[in-house]
Amino acid sequence: MGPPSTAHPPVSIPQTPIASTDALLRSVAKGKHMNGIEVEQLAEPDLQDPVFIEGLPGVGHVGKLVAEHLIEETDSTLLARVYSEHFPPQVGIDEDGVATLANAELHAVPAEGRDLIVLTGDHQAGDNTGQYRLTSAFLDEAERLGADRVYSLGGVPTGELIEEYSVLGAVSEKSLVEELEDAGVEFRAEEPTGGIVGTSGLLIGLGGRRDMEVACLMGETSGYLVDPKSARAVLEVLQERLGFDISVEALDERADEMEEVINRLQDMEEAQSPGSGEDLRYIG
Repeated sequence: MGPPSTAHPPVSIPQTPIASTDALLRSVAKGKHMNGIEVEQLAEPDLQDPVFIEGLPGVGHVGKLVAEHLIEETDSTLLARVYSEHFPPQVGIDEDGVATLANAELHAVPAEGRDLIVLTGDHQAGDNTGQYRLTSAFLDEAERLGADRVYSLGGVPTGELIEEYSVLGAVSEKSLVEELEDAGVEFRAEEPTGGIVGTSGLLIGLGGRRDMEVACLMGETSGYLVDPKSARAVLEVLQERLGFDISVEALDERADEMEEVINRLQDMEEAQSPGSGEDLRYIG
């Protein structure tokens, strides 16, 4: 008989629903603590066998670009906003001058076969404790909404200019490797070097401890600029795995815009270093 298990059950972070963003702002103004995390529930959709997809800011904004594309190109529904004192102490301002406290959003995205729950936002937690607490809260919401499969999306920096974009993978259990390899995902020993940090990595670690199937899809990117081409490569893997079809025209247009930026940078460098002959390929 082997030694007793040392595994501990996952810890669920309490979430306090709030009536509105205004109510949260009033509570802060009155000096009340946010108690770490608060979730504003906005809709309760009827989801079909949902899959949870995370796309928060990171290297090349790869995951965020994919998440925003899914939301903007479909008839999506805003499900909830997640507020936390672990987000930066700031508000965003819209075109009408209206401020909104920093938050992350959950959207329902209809898709053929399996609906998507897409998490995105402008920030990740700024401290280690916040990363763990917020990731646990995101997983709580995923489970509450009926998702048992999670895809975290991000970029892996190459540190060099590239033209061909590969998608690297990491998973919570070995049984997921073959199906992702069939979709073109590459698994490389001990890559990315140093592991996966932030929400994308913690979703694998904490989600796996909850017996959820979690895969991280990381598009190769130079890491220098926002990278629509890498985002497209990751989106294509998602489409292959989940069986939905969505236009990539908007991502292609953004990639063309980035090409123009790179061409201008190339012209500037050549003007400063005539005759260098260095080939500045696409780096965004």
